[in-house]
Amino acid sequence: MNDKSHTKWYANSDQMLGKTIGTFIKHHRTAQQLTQSELANKANISRSTLSLLERGETVTLSTLLQVLRVLNLLHIMEVFTINKTISPIALAKAEQKERQRVRAKTKNQNKKDSEW
Repeated sequence: MNDKSHTKWYANSDQMLGKTIGTFIKHHRTAQQLTQSELANKANISRSTLSLLERGETVTLSTLLQVLRVLNLLHIMEVFTINKTISPIALAKAEQKERQRVRAKTKNQNKKDSEW
């Protein structure tokens, strides 16, 4: 992805972003040949709430998740996954701390230490 694609999202208002989500939901609903009533019933929400979502109006996050679940689109939640990475410097320091070699045991190491 280039920087221009990110700029597009930041330049949009919240209302435009909501409409984009609504268009996305409507596209996938119609692609699966579901009416608003059918999808709303399966998602356990009212048809008017689904209509609000498709128009980009304010709905709860729970409502959006219910609709995504019914449309089998929860995989888009992958973008919210946090992949922890280690910096190259931290990795180099960790590798330095790793044991580099093992010494052979000497005869003296097998003896008990004096209690003196």
